Formats: sequence, structure tokens, C-alpha cells
Amino acid sequence: MGRKRKKSKGKKINPTLFVFCEGDTEEAYVNMLKSHYRLPSIQIHPKIGGNNITASYIQNYKKDKPTHEKDINYLMYDLDVRGVLSRLQKIGNSVLLLSNPCLELWFLLHYKNQTTNIDCTYCCKELNNRNKSYKKGVIGQKLKEKLLSKSKEAIGRAKNLNEFGNPSSTIYRLIEMLNELKNKA
Repeated sequence: MGRKRKKSKGKKINPTLFVFCEGDTEEAYVNMLKSHYRLPSIQIHPKIGGNNITASYIQNYKKDKPTHEKDINYLMYDLDVRGVLSRLQKIGNSVLLLSNPCLELWFLLHYKNQTTNIDCTYCCKELNNRNKSYKKGVIGQKLKEKLLSKSKEAIGRAKNLNEFGNPSSTIYRLIEMLNELKNKA
């Protein structure tokens, strides 16, 4: 297990947010959030784990890092891979940040309400129609502005979808946590 952070007297310890994700787009999005929120007492560690994420993988990653009981593990994955949901649900002590079919649905929810089934290809096409410079793995300036300015609308739209159904996204859980921590700072 990781080293324990020393608890200082009278000071509040903020959690470290460990975000395990499957690919470059998720990591780019988490890094964008990290630079936007800029909470000095909050550490966000994005780590691409691919589709082979397990509890032991998380434990091995954290073993050389200072940890605290308030730390939170987030698993940011797409549900377009068969069996990924059941595998992620078996990993304890983690908040699931899942998008069905893919993370681009979460981005699309910043532009419009999507309530009918959608596949990843169509989702990326719809996103590209609204943002001509979109490429997987890259968060361009225009997309960044939209993701930051329309997050409340996207959260509302995501909460109205059936969790883990197609379409759905629970990425809003991370945004809500970051907003909560920012308000406390």
C-alpha cells in the first residue's frame, strides 16, 4: 500500500483524486480539468490503464505515492466494450465515470441533449459537426471553452439519462466533486 500522509494538527487534508482511464482522450480531458481548477491542495493523477484495469493495478500504481483515507479513485471508461461494466463494478472503493458509448458523448452533451441510442462513430461525427477541429486525444481551445462554459447544462442532461444505458454518462460526478472542492478552498 502507499505511504500514509502525515496528518497535521488543525489543518484539513484534502483528498488526492486518482483518475484511471482507458485512453488519450480521457487523459487529455482530465488534464484540462486539472489546469482549469488549479486547486493547489488537490492532486489529480490521471493514469491510462487501458481495458485491463483491476484492483491490484490500482494498488500497485499507488504503492509509492503518499495516500490518505480521503483519497478517491475514479474509473473513467467507455462502455462500448463488452463486459467492461461488470469488470469495473468489481473494483471496490472507486467512483465510476462511465460514458455509453464513449467519452465523446459527454462532450456532445455540452452542445445538445442526446436521448436516443448512439454509437461512437456517430457521436464523434456529431461532435465534429459542431467543432470542426475535433480529434480524439486532443482538447482544442474551442472545445475547451465549450466544456467549461456549458458544464451545468451537460450535467443536467446527463442526470436525465438512464445510468449505464445508451446513451449515458456519469462524468459529471468528477465535475461536481471538483466544484465542491473549489467552493471549500
